[in-house]
Amino acid sequence: MLDQSFWLRHTRDLLSSGTQKRYIVLILALVILAGYTVKSQSNNSYNGLDLVDKNGIIRKPADYRDRYQALGVFSVANLSGDTELHYTYASPGTAEYYRKNGKFADGTVLVKEVFATGHAQMTTGDAHWASGTKVWFLLIKDEKGRYPGNPLWGDGWGWALYKSDAPDKQVATDYKKDCIGCHIPAKATDWIYVQGYPVLGKK
Repeated sequence: MLDQSFWLRHTRDLLSSGTQKRYIVLILALVILAGYTVKSQSNNSYNGLDLVDKNGIIRKPADYRDRYQALGVFSVANLSGDTELHYTYASPGTAEYYRKNGKFADGTVLVKEVFATGHAQMTTGDAHWASGTKVWFLLIKDEKGRYPGNPLWGDGWGWALYKSDAPDKQVATDYKKDCIGCHIPAKATDWIYVQGYPVLGKK
């Protein structure tokens, strides 16, 4: 590898030739272009449909906590009085696209991780915190109707459900029975409760 001293020693010689000057300019241009290309590819290379197998089963992404963007959290108290925290993550670029276009891009992945909660009275008030994952719900935006007749695809989305006792096994059998019932109040916003996701709004 050429160190800094090499360049310092030979800069004057390199610049003494017009041809060599042109080579240097060309090399610098290529380096800048290569850096721009790599950055562009890294920003746009994510394809959520890569999570789908030939049967339309959606795989839970292993890196969603690190790579996906947090959209927001709902605190949900069920009929028994137990509180859950529903964290929703979105594949890279989701929020930016939504802010510009007012909709989810084809291939967008949403992961909702539902946590049980711990609970205590603290100096700040009645506090609840996530204490363990119960289930994961997954959605992939499908504008093209890629899986007609598949009971896990419809109403513009692919649907999946994973439970903590078998975190790698997709257990939903029919999105109309297992999934969409909870989304009916959000039908007007493409079945998603966007009011709980402030990053989708204008900055």
